[in-house]
Order: sequence, then structure tokens, then C-alpha cells
Amino acid sequence: MNKQNSSMDGLLPDVIKLAHRAGREILEIYNTDFSVGQKGDDSPLTAADLASHQSLCQGLATLTPELPVFSEESAAIPFAVRSGWQRYWLIDPLDGTREFIKRNGEFTVNIALIEAHQPVLGVVHVPVSGDMYYAARGYGAFLQRPGKTIEPIHVRKTSPGTFVVAGSRSHATERQTRFLEILGDNIKMHAIGSSLKFCLVAEGQVDIYPRFGPTSEWDTAAAHCLVEAAGGIVTDLEFRPLEYNQKESVINPDFLVIADPGFDWSFYLDQLNSGKG
Repeated sequence: MNKQNSSMDGLLPDVIKLAHRAGREILEIYNTDFSVGQKGDDSPLTAADLASHQSLCQGLATLTPELPVFSEESAAIPFAVRSGWQRYWLIDPLDGTREFIKRNGEFTVNIALIEAHQPVLGVVHVPVSGDMYYAARGYGAFLQRPGKTIEPIHVRKTSPGTFVVAGSRSHATERQTRFLEILGDNIKMHAIGSSLKFCLVAEGQVDIYPRFGPTSEWDTAAAHCLVEAAGGIVTDLEFRPLEYNQKESVINPDFLVIADPGFDWSFYLDQLNSGKG
């Protein structure tokens, strides 16, 4: 492992502690009769989002005072400022607020370190189950379940005609439905919230997570790192790597989370784009 990767590896234990702490803050509110507000874009906001945000921002500022922190709950930071960042933390304090409100447990704390427009460290914590996914470039991807030994995780090989697909529980789209029809009858669908869809790919349970619809960079970065460290790829629909902090908007293009980089999904995408699906 080179020096840079060793440095990232060294950050992981402290970042994991911060994720645990944020998860505890979230659960304290989850177990109450919390109220739900709205942000300017009409997306939901709870006290748990803000408590986790404050906890993570304070913790990361103490851990690495030299690095900026960009959170979903931050005030808007102009691209003129962000474009000068070579390394920074990108966090979603509570990914899956809609799932939080539904009380189905399918929400996460996402922490990523971005370097040269790519996530190089990622931590995804599931407060309700206690599961902790973490990864760093050149280090590997791992899952720690409460009371269990840490296990390395890897993506699976994909076989034609036996696809397992992850999809959004709260944001399914017509294009997703058409894509599933194009894949054929012999598929299994996992509908689940938040960045847990990426996690299913990373731990070898799912072949692909196609996202046809808007997401923000903080939604994907931490789990993106996890998938890559587990052997998969995250690309746009032209199979170009998903990148971060390259433009004013923080909205991602439509993308694919692919377990097996050697499997050619272009045949199915071509049918989708041609309208044959």
C-alpha cells in the first residue's frame, strides 16, 4: 500500500467513530414523535438530518481542520469556491429521509473523502441495524455487523439472464420499469432505500443498480467508493466514470452501479434508448 493509501486507511477508524456517533444522534430522534419540515426544493427535513449534520461537521473539522466539508445540509457553496478544492469531505448526514419518516430503517449516514473528483474513502453506516460499510482506494471494502467479525466484501460475477437488480423504494421511474422489462422475465428485484442499493452491489448480492432520475453528489459518493473498492464500477449511461465537483450543479447524471466490469450492459441500454423496451 502506498503512503497516500496508508494515510486514508489511517483515517478510517476515526471516520467510522464519527459515523457511529451521528447514527446515535439520528436514533435518538427516530425513537420520538418527530416533526417533518420541508426544504426549499420541497424535500423533507427532520431534526435528525440537522443533528447528524452538526455532529459530522464538528467531528470532521476536528479530525482534518485543513479540509473543507460539504454537506447536504450546508448552506449553498458556490462552484467558484468549490472548484478550488483538491480534497474535501462530502457527506449526506441522513440519506433516505423519506425512509426515516416511514420508519422502515432503510436510511444511512454517508461520509466520503473526495480527491481529484473521485471518492477515495467511503463510510456508509446504517443506524437501525448498526451495520458499518467502509472502504478506501487501494485498501479494500469491508462490512462490520454488530457482534460479528469484520468481513471483506466483493462484487459478484454477472450471468446473462439471471439478473439481480437493485432499485429505489421511493423514487422508481418509468425508465426503470422499462429497463427491467428489457432484462427479461428471469430477474429478481431488490427495492430498498438510500445508498443501501450500492451496498447490495458491493457485497455481492446484486448485479446492477440503474438510476434513472435525479440524485445529488452527496447521495452517491461514499457508497461509490465502497463499490469500486469491492471490484465494481459506477458510470454514467455512456459508461464514463461518475465524477464529483466538476460543475455548478451537484445533481448527478443518470448512472449505473455495475458489479461485474466485464459484463456488457450496452445491449440492454441500447434497447432502452431506442424505445424498444
